[in-house]
Amino acid sequence: MSDKHLSSQFDSELGAVSSRVMELGGLVESQIRQAVYALSEFNVDVAKQVLSTEVSVNAMEVDIDRELSSIIARRQPTARDLRLLMAISKATANLERVGDEAEKIARMVLSIINSGAPRALPSLELRVASDLASSLLRKALDAFARLDTTAALSILKEDDLIDREFDGFVRKLITYMMEDPRMISPSLDLLFLAKAVERIGDHAKNIAELIIYIVKGADVRHVPLDQVESVMK
Repeated sequence: MSDKHLSSQFDSELGAVSSRVMELGGLVESQIRQAVYALSEFNVDVAKQVLSTEVSVNAMEVDIDRELSSIIARRQPTARDLRLLMAISKATANLERVGDEAEKIARMVLSIINSGAPRALPSLELRVASDLASSLLRKALDAFARLDTTAALSILKEDDLIDREFDGFVRKLITYMMEDPRMISPSLDLLFLAKAVERIGDHAKNIAELIIYIVKGADVRHVPLDQVESVMK
């Protein structure tokens, strides 16, 4: 079999597994939207749908990992091809964890509803942060599909917006609790939900870092943003 034919087969396999990752990304994006809707509307059915979708997310993660292991064993890739396969595996793990965060939000919504009459939670800021996190994940998936390092760098910068939104939200919750002790319990619920949203942004950032790793061969995890920018030059 010619090297060209082997290369063509390998490219086809990479394309197939990459498409599966994008499919997984779409699934967890849907989970986030449903979880946030369930929170804003206190909708039991939608919250339960998020939980049921998690089964599909977990199954897809296992399938993708199995396919990646098969490709590595059969093709024994090196250099950038190996980095790509490793990055796909890590991106898949991050997407599965995004699904976990959506599941946490849905379970908390069900807990709030089951505890009695839904409380009037000051959740507008949380929905804003959720929209930011969901948008960031969408951009990360698009950048990953195109291996766009410029977009990846932009995502790293945008993650700071979610972190600042989270910090401001925590300060507001502390104010609520200080002014009215009756707000302590619902505020703690919201703090739990806000942390889940922040982690979604963190996973989008992780995927952006993987893009730079694939293209530049540089591990930029835990690296200050100005140093990441120097890697990009």
